[in-house]
Amino acid sequence: MAEGHVLVTVDTKGVATVTLNRPEMHNAINGEAIERLTRELRTLGEDEDVRIVLLTARGPSFCAGADLNWMKKTAEFSEAENLQDASALAELLLVLDTLPKPTIALIQGPAYAGGVGLICACDIAIAARSARFSITEVRLGLIPAVISPFVINAIGESYARRYFLTSERISSADAERIGLVHEVVPDEALAVRGETFVNMLMKGGPKALTEAKGLIAAVHGRPLDNNMLVDLARRIARIRVSDEGQEGMSAFEEKRKPSWQ
Repeated sequence: MAEGHVLVTVDTKGVATVTLNRPEMHNAINGEAIERLTRELRTLGEDEDVRIVLLTARGPSFCAGADLNWMKKTAEFSEAENLQDASALAELLLVLDTLPKPTIALIQGPAYAGGVGLICACDIAIAARSARFSITEVRLGLIPAVISPFVINAIGESYARRYFLTSERISSADAERIGLVHEVVPDEALAVRGETFVNMLMKGGPKALTEAKGLIAAVHGRPLDNNMLVDLARRIARIRVSDEGQEGMSAFEEKRKPSWQ
């Protein structure tokens, strides 16, 4: 277990839980938290025993975005120092977005600014009904630059135009409607619903899940041309002859569970 701003546990099923652990600061992130999250996520991504990663938070808030004390320090940085600082957050979000394991965000409370970015970089986002969201940067005279590609991927350009500019509060129901989160559940049902998704994901082949994430990245936003068709054919051909693909198809024919279950 990693201590401090980030807690990490891995259970016997291979489910890793990464918990934001600054409840007294509404889990606001600073340089230390970003560095720790990036390092821990890289480690989990490389661990063959880890199959699923849950992103959670302690306390009443999921993540209030950047720590204000840290923000005050960055205001005194040079442009070069600010570039390095912003690049660290960009690296964290990219690592989370491209993690070769399924990721689930369980949002138990408010999420603002960078906290919204963390949610949008996860594969599945489930929110408690009481959760609230806001992309608050312009109210500080800033812009949501680093989180923008991940948020726009989730909610689209039209809603980004509205919420990037207004910084208005987004209810959990509206967050589900615009695609910021996939489901909203009663507060007391959040952990149970998260476990339901874990069980669904456990039925998929571990390598197939990784390949499926890569497939989405390879297809999204690209033209359907001959090069893509060749790439897609190669991907499925490779999977069919893999040990996991062979085991999955054999298990289906023999009406038994595959070895990864």
